[in-house]
Amino acid sequence: MKNLLLVMKLDILESFKTKWFLVYTIVFGGIVALFLVAGVTESKILGFSGLSRLLLSFIQISIVILPIFILITTVKSIAGDRDNSVLEYLLSFPISLRQYYMGKFFGRLFVVIVPVFGALIFSLLYALVVGAVIDYYIFIFYIGLLFGLSVNFLGISFFISSIVRNQEVAVGVAFFIWLLLLAFIDIILIGLMMKEMISDNIIFAIALLNPMQVFRIGAIALFDTELSVIGPAAYFILDTFGSTLFAIYSIVYPVVLGIFFLICGYFIFRKKDLI
Repeated sequence: MKNLLLVMKLDILESFKTKWFLVYTIVFGGIVALFLVAGVTESKILGFSGLSRLLLSFIQISIVILPIFILITTVKSIAGDRDNSVLEYLLSFPISLRQYYMGKFFGRLFVVIVPVFGALIFSLLYALVVGAVIDYYIFIFYIGLLFGLSVNFLGISFFISSIVRNQEVAVGVAFFIWLLLLAFIDIILIGLMMKEMISDNIIFAIALLNPMQVFRIGAIALFDTELSVIGPAAYFILDTFGSTLFAIYSIVYPVVLGIFFLICGYFIFRKKDLI
């Protein structure tokens, strides 16, 4: 455990020194600051007001920016240590592969969630100061959604980093996966639905295997419990899960999927030529 914490601390300190972490922090902190300055927490648009309005806007940013930031920066983690001979140096100490691998994961998880959660907590404090309307259930649940999304893409990133030896290739694979999950799957499924080649329910079920789609719908459900904005898919989701079960699914599924990829990446990392 001591060695794991040391690797975690080392990864955190190294991340704090990098430019990507500064940009990452400025993006999320700056977005929240701009929303507050613009009076988002005091406005009322389409029935949403107070802090709920800010979170609704923040959702649209997170679904695009958070996954690509995690993927692009994290896939370089193990691959970068291997290229720079840092991995060889660390393994010369009495550190096991499991301690190194999990230490890197927890260190990167800490670095990823601190700016996001910090921005949300800052928005909550601001809302308390100005007396804006606060729905604590929505706030806490949205933190859970962000945590699930972070764990999911961190697990995928470590899986990619364990397979691919070259940093440039790892970044390319990560970018392709982001595009695939963000747009291509939806486009393909919509095309199949229009041609009526597959049952609608099967298409909806496949769509719910996409962690980004699950996050998007889970976030929408925070403000629209009937999911009226997503059309016929709402009937499939509500009939299959129900509101409460789908809320749990939208957090648990991305976490479980991320841990699955993380474990698979570890077994691949352990068996491959490390240097």
